[in-house]
Amino acid sequence: MKPEEILQAVMKVRELAAANPRKFKQTFDLQVTLQELDMKKPESKVKLEVVLPHGKGKPVRYGAVAEGEFAEKAKNAGLKIIVGRADLQNLAKDKKAARKIIREVDIFVAQPDLMVEVGKTLGATLGPRDKMPKPVNPKDDLKNIFARFDKMITARVKDQPIIHCAVGVEQMTDQQIVENVEKILTSLKEKLPKGESQIKSAHLKLTMSPSVKIGAVEKAAGVKA
Repeated sequence: MKPEEILQAVMKVRELAAANPRKFKQTFDLQVTLQELDMKKPESKVKLEVVLPHGKGKPVRYGAVAEGEFAEKAKNAGLKIIVGRADLQNLAKDKKAARKIIREVDIFVAQPDLMVEVGKTLGATLGPRDKMPKPVNPKDDLKNIFARFDKMITARVKDQPIIHCAVGVEQMTDQQIVENVEKILTSLKEKLPKGESQIKSAHLKLTMSPSVKIGAVEKAAGVKA
């Protein structure tokens, strides 16, 4: 897909959204439909972790799974939700409390020696939401870690051959959205066994706008992704 085709789609999405303006910051969402994937095979469950060149356009809420010095480090970095070893056991028994914490955090970081316990206690809750903690070196500077994660999106193929992810917000420039979309599509092509030929179509939309097919702007109005 050419940059100019992506740009045309971005502009069309904005045009459609302008007809029904919203009072909140809308997110640009990208949906890519794939083909020639055998969904019964594990290797077809493609997962992307992409650092967007222009970020996501909104702040990321962090939480930590930590003990001792790393927990103190996370606290000093301003994190409000810090889950220790004992907390993991308690949250495993209290699903309501676990879901509440998960809703309040976009990305968890964790010290590596707690990852196995996270998997045993909260893996079934965190996994389907793509919120399994990212293991980090407790000695590393959290500000540098967060600076990278601030721009990272995670997306995966689940039950259907579709990748869905946010690529920015409406306050960003057209070119920033275009370059973010390009980065995701390039990363996806590199992940797919047959490359670009397995990308069937891609649609772009704002949170509450109609969807626009990239490369087919003249047919876009009202199309659903």
